Amino acid sequence: MNDHGIDAGLLSPVRAGTPVEAATGDRAWLQAMLDAEAALARAQARLGTLPASAAAAISSAARAERLDARTLALAARETANPVVGLVQAFTSAVAADDPSAAEYVHRGSTSQDILDTGTMLVAARTLRLVLADLRRTADALASLAREHRDTPMAGRTLTLHAVPTTFGLKAAGWRQLVLESAERLERVLDHGLPVALGGAAGTLAGYLEYAKVDGGVPGHEVGDYLDRLTAAYAEETGLSRPLLPWHALRTPIADLAAALAHTAAALGKLAVDVQVLARTEVAEACEPAPAGRGASSAMPHKRNPVLATLIRSAALQVPVLAAGLTQCLTTEDERSGGAWHAEWLLLRECLRLAGGAAHTAVELAEGLTVRPERMRANLDLTGSRLVTERVAAVLAPRVGKATARRCLTRASVLADREGRPLAEILGGLPELKDVFADGELATLLDPEGYTGAAGPLVDRALGRGPGGGGGGSRLNPSVPG
Repeated sequence: MNDHGIDAGLLSPVRAGTPVEAATGDRAWLQAMLDAEAALARAQARLGTLPASAAAAISSAARAERLDARTLALAARETANPVVGLVQAFTSAVAADDPSAAEYVHRGSTSQDILDTGTMLVAARTLRLVLADLRRTADALASLAREHRDTPMAGRTLTLHAVPTTFGLKAAGWRQLVLESAERLERVLDHGLPVALGGAAGTLAGYLEYAKVDGGVPGHEVGDYLDRLTAAYAEETGLSRPLLPWHALRTPIADLAAALAHTAAALGKLAVDVQVLARTEVAEACEPAPAGRGASSAMPHKRNPVLATLIRSAALQVPVLAAGLTQCLTTEDERSGGAWHAEWLLLRECLRLAGGAAHTAVELAEGLTVRPERMRANLDLTGSRLVTERVAAVLAPRVGKATARRCLTRASVLADREGRPLAEILGGLPELKDVFADGELATLLDPEGYTGAAGPLVDRALGRGPGGGGGGSRLNPSVPG
């Protein structure tokens, strides 16, 4: 089979086979550019500057299967963008259906208008897929947070046991990041994906001149026609209206890149935490693992955390690619010789990788197995030493802050070295003789009793407590908050 070396996703398994892969492929991008051409013709026809019959013929012929993407790609080596060849091939397709309509293809337009508008259409279609996956992930994480609101576990800082927390609070934190990513993507989708309408150098001169010739638009109505054309094009595409042509003002791309980088990195936090929790010596959680998943080529006993690994791989790539897109804000003149061209593949990979990560996160969050018994066992590894902060706070007003810290430091070292209970050692220190009431020390040293405001914070995150709001009620009304 001759595949012309087309990228099949072999080195990018996080997006291979996902809905977002199809939404961002060459076929999808080609269709989006044809949709941009058809929408432009319909917009012009609505304003009377292009025959309605021509707009209908152009729209009918705007089907990606009628063109060969590989041929257009090769032709683009001679023009530095794929639109020149596309317009030629598309004009021929329209002419085959309706010869009189062919001359109205790409009327007054330029390559960047069509490619940028097509890019915004691809982005809009992709973001809807990503948002649907983020909604499902947020739902699953909300369920985990609710179920494990009070499940104690060791909090870890700088890789070591710190103080107790709850798994519910950890899951609520993951969910909060997902919600914040969704909010950023929604803002971009609602307001930050504009049509591109600038003509050869951002003045719309070609559109206006053809409007005068084809529709008899008088010169004094040029400004009004500009507004009406932009509005009609936005309505036909479902995209937003820009204040100015943005050929060399690349904020829409930079904003989209930033939102995608946040999304991938936020999902990466979930992934890397799961990798830690799934370690053999930790074993506090594990991924869903259908038969065969996670198998090692050399070690039959292993079941690798595949989902978390895929997500983390995307989280490490997208911010780097997004930085390149932000760099493309620094563009010369009215159209860049290179910066605009550099955006295309970077943006597609950002969309693919963030979308693949979001799709993978659904399965991870919905199928995550939590092991409270292991969390309790790991708490016991350091036992009461996790709550020395609490004991220090109680002791400070009784024996002084410096004495309290000195006693607890010495007792912790002895407990670790000798394997003795911390309570026994503290009770035997002369500085602390008769300081604790009967039974008080045992209560203070119980890790399950020192999770602070973890439970109320989970309630707040899920919208069930004071200050609730969940950080994104618009994302999914079915989820509290």
